[in-house]
Amino acid sequence: MFNWKSFVANYRVWRRRWFYPLISVIVALSLCLSTPLPGRTLDFLPLLLQGVQAFQLSNMSPRQEVDLGKQINKELVGSEVRLYRNPEVNRYVEQIGRRLAANSDRPDLPYTFQVVQDDSINAFATLGGYVYVHTGLLKTADNEAELASVLAHEIGHIGGKHVVKQMQQKALESGLLTAAGLDRNTAVQIGVQLARDLPRSRNNEFEADQRGLRTLTRTGYAQSAMVSFMQKLLKKGGSAPTFLSTHPGTSDRIDGLRRAINSQPSKGNYGLDKASYKANIRPLVRS
Repeated sequence: MFNWKSFVANYRVWRRRWFYPLISVIVALSLCLSTPLPGRTLDFLPLLLQGVQAFQLSNMSPRQEVDLGKQINKELVGSEVRLYRNPEVNRYVEQIGRRLAANSDRPDLPYTFQVVQDDSINAFATLGGYVYVHTGLLKTADNEAELASVLAHEIGHIGGKHVVKQMQQKALESGLLTAAGLDRNTAVQIGVQLARDLPRSRNNEFEADQRGLRTLTRTGYAQSAMVSFMQKLLKKGGSAPTFLSTHPGTSDRIDGLRRAINSQPSKGNYGLDKASYKANIRPLVRS
């Protein structure tokens, strides 16, 4: 037989513990939403959605990052980027990249290094270990260590999750948020735009330099190559190379690298043989 007295007693306890506090919260929220604030109206819903989306991006798992990177790469290769197909040069760049990746801050990612058929001096990285280097940059580098310094810098961006942070900022600034979060296709398009068009922040560049220098040093390459390559670009006449326009503050970065090298010098001197490097990229030089 059902015990009504016990039910009523328990119900009264539950009501005191949960119902009245819940009513208080609802009333308080209603007052906040209905009370005008001086100077502007506060819209809580967009703020709530932004908070949820920022949380999702900042907590992206490595698997999610790699999956999104694959989609961004597919979009880039399908429209924006023309890959250089010579197997010898591609294998050479891939070997350098993999040696560096093994000594990076995120060695467990499945890195992919691709050569882009483009005479501009540029390199960039996207999510999940995807690194791209232009044929124009390969031709401009004097030795393997200089090329390795650029790849190490781009790996540094991946180590610092800079593209993820930029996507988060871009999504919030553009208002591309829904109740379900950031749409997958939208995320891919933001990633493509960030990879190809938008300049990097100075803080991200300094951090990628420091991460890249550590990776370069661990791999045994000459530290001086990172400085010499940047100096070479600064001395070029005419319009600034793309690598400088999208990687701001080069003079300050050179000073920062010199200080870091002086504080942690290395005996590593690998990759300075100019003849060996030119032999490895000979198919590119002949084309």
